[in-house]
Amino acid sequence: MAATDQPIIIKKVVKGGGHGHHGGAWKVAYADFVTAMMAFFLLMWLINTTTPEQKRGIADYFAPASVSPSNSGSGAPLAGTSPGDDGVQGSGDSSMRERLAPTAPQENDRNEQQSPEASPESDGEPAVSTDAIMEAQQRRAEAQLYSAEMSLRQAMQEMPELAELSNHVIIDQTPEGLRIQLVDQEGRPMFNPGSVEPNERAVTLLRAVSRIAERLPNRLAIAGHTDSGPTSAAGYSNWDLSSDRANAARAVLQSEGITDDRIYEVRGKAGSEPLYPDDPYMPGNRRISITLLREAPVLPIGHRL
Repeated sequence: MAATDQPIIIKKVVKGGGHGHHGGAWKVAYADFVTAMMAFFLLMWLINTTTPEQKRGIADYFAPASVSPSNSGSGAPLAGTSPGDDGVQGSGDSSMRERLAPTAPQENDRNEQQSPEASPESDGEPAVSTDAIMEAQQRRAEAQLYSAEMSLRQAMQEMPELAELSNHVIIDQTPEGLRIQLVDQEGRPMFNPGSVEPNERAVTLLRAVSRIAERLPNRLAIAGHTDSGPTSAAGYSNWDLSSDRANAARAVLQSEGITDDRIYEVRGKAGSEPLYPDDPYMPGNRRISITLLREAPVLPIGHRL
């Protein structure tokens, strides 16, 4: 009996430490996030795969079509208390707006505004000023000269027969126009000593220049230059030599298609304008210069100076 009278002890063990269970709320938030991202990427895919016509149809489908078209009163649906004079289905104050709106210009008025007729103050002169026309023509001429320079430089790089002669060519812009100079190099002249006929390398360069110049309407000024050394022939000066060489260069250009009316002048300058003033005997002073002249813009008919 003593053994059966012992009390029964129930021991409850409570686990401590660690993190308790927080429930499943985070799972719901994560599922919403994943669903939103999937919907977003699905929307991006649909936008990229639909045509503009399909997009326009979807936009029209979701456009609010049930809004009342009546704008009576203050001009917004259900916003006013006094109907307009045009009736319930009218546009409210449209009559007042039409009375206050300026009259649309008629076709005759529009033609008068666009026509370049002279105003009373212009005394019959065109509406567009002559200075503006001349400036536009001048810009066009400058663009043509720049294009010719770029074309010649590109030809010097792309054509094998010209690439090795690129050191003989100097291209620059001057107040007179685009100047192309064919310059002698040490041991590689454009003309044989004392000769007035261009050698093979000079003819190759002159032909390249003529192909570029033939595309433009500009006239050409050709000048021959020598160094300050005396000529070998008695009674034949550097003025004669430079003039004859310039004339020989002119003949090559004309044989390649340059017409007589394109030649403005041919002259010899001897050693009066050395390319290297510090050394007037330097071979680089012997050269032929060809200038595509800047032409004065053509004045409009009826222009008075």
